[in-house]
Amino acid sequence: MFHIQELMDDEKCYEKIRSLRWPRSRPNACPSCTSNKIVKKGCNNRHPACRRYRCLNCGKRFDDLTGTIFSGHHQPLRIWIACMHLMGLDVSNLQIAKELGLNQSDCQQMTDLLRHGIHKRRRIPQMEGEVEFDEVYVIAGHKGHPEKIIGRKARRNRLKGARGRVRWPEKSRRSSG
Repeated sequence: MFHIQELMDDEKCYEKIRSLRWPRSRPNACPSCTSNKIVKKGCNNRHPACRRYRCLNCGKRFDDLTGTIFSGHHQPLRIWIACMHLMGLDVSNLQIAKELGLNQSDCQQMTDLLRHGIHKRRRIPQMEGEVEFDEVYVIAGHKGHPEKIIGRKARRNRLKGARGRVRWPEKSRRSSG
């Protein structure tokens, strides 16, 4: 039996990330200062397919994964790509962990990060023209006059006084005893 990750190549994964991030095959701006004076600076020691760059303006270094959800994690990029592929096939986290040979908690963290990244990048749909609703629930808090509640102090639903134990007024304590 073989794992799905053995079918993927690191070089292809990094090439795909570069083509998605930078269509002109090289970075167009530094992530920290947004300067376009960038020079190639070799490869990453742990991942030879990952290219390094240096900004001539601010002097900071960055690589293909800087500023993405993949940066700063110990899993190789091919594992992340395979995880995204399996998520797209609607596979459970337990099955993804088994397929990729991961710990369940690592798989859970990866899928959470991927879902959060996808949610953050999604476009909010804008409705245009005539829109029809079947059922609508309207909260009648200000009954169509929101200007009346602007600047109003919040209501307090607890007894006035210091926090802590409830103390009976002096009169009621003397009369009951």
